Amino acid sequence: MTSDRWEPAVFKARTDQVLRRFMAEETERFTAIDPALGPVADQLKAAVADGKRLRAAFCYWGWRAAGQPDSDALVRAAASMELVHAAAVVHDDLIDDSPLRHGRPTAHIALRAAVRQHPRAAAAARSLAMLVGDLLMELAGQLFATSGLPAAYLSRARPLWASLARELVAGECLEILRTGAEPDTGTSLKVIRYKTAKYTVEQPLLIGGALAGAGERLRAGYSAYGLPLGEAFQLRDDVLGLFGDVAETGKAGTDDVRGHRPTALLAETWRVAGADDRDRLRAVLGRRDLDEDGLRTVREVMRRLRTPDRVEAMISARVAEALDGVGELDVPPHAAAALTTLAQAAAVRLS
Repeated sequence: MTSDRWEPAVFKARTDQVLRRFMAEETERFTAIDPALGPVADQLKAAVADGKRLRAAFCYWGWRAAGQPDSDALVRAAASMELVHAAAVVHDDLIDDSPLRHGRPTAHIALRAAVRQHPRAAAAARSLAMLVGDLLMELAGQLFATSGLPAAYLSRARPLWASLARELVAGECLEILRTGAEPDTGTSLKVIRYKTAKYTVEQPLLIGGALAGAGERLRAGYSAYGLPLGEAFQLRDDVLGLFGDVAETGKAGTDDVRGHRPTALLAETWRVAGADDRDRLRAVLGRRDLDEDGLRTVREVMRRLRTPDRVEAMISARVAEALDGVGELDVPPHAAAALTTLAQAAAVRLS
């Protein structure tokens, strides 16, 4: 950054450049083992080709808000957060059997072309996708470790990686364990917190802060800001998943209903639904052959019970809580302004 003014497009371009170069080098090494690995390498690159780079931005501002200057080495370290996200997305799409991401076939679907001759082609493609996600997580650690920041700085942040991985996996496990169960808002919010909220906002901020040597009070402020904002981010995702424009979201609108996932949107609907509406929902939730009529039924029940409005209120309350947290942070004005802008970007979006 050439000034303290937050320029999201400039930061995204810097992060994209880091990721493109790093992935080009790593996939070249990967395919040097055997050219047959080309389709897998293509999915490694595709996994990081898109994104708003919010996680990298939160890591960057965790550093800057602690008083540290702009740094190319820090941008490299922050970019590793995007590889964590890419790994989580590949695994999540695989677990949920999602067909689309960013308007393109997901890794386990795209890789079917590479294993047409395999006697169990679909299973083989899923196995390849699992390994793509595993390698992306390893590459995240490698990019972080080779960012160019001093070893002493990196050692301060390293313990947070164990926490990030543990909580991310715990959240994904909780979602699997609760999928198909009777919807419950408290359970859904816990899944949201551990599966998405913490690694999207709080942990990147804390890692950036640890790199910068942030004190205990500032780290507590990062959590007070990051947790509610991360929850707002995922609640927005839930709303967009069912009510968003597929052309904007790039994801199939049937995924959450077809998978009977424990979303807050469904849980809030179930909480206020009467017996007749619950029967309507039971008839379509979890159906692998869910069609547009079934999806329309769910949307109609939710709208009539005003669930989207209640979830919007939950989002607004969490954004307000996060912004109140910014006001309590003792950080430079440009950092407070950037964190305020990022809060809006995370919660008010179309994809």
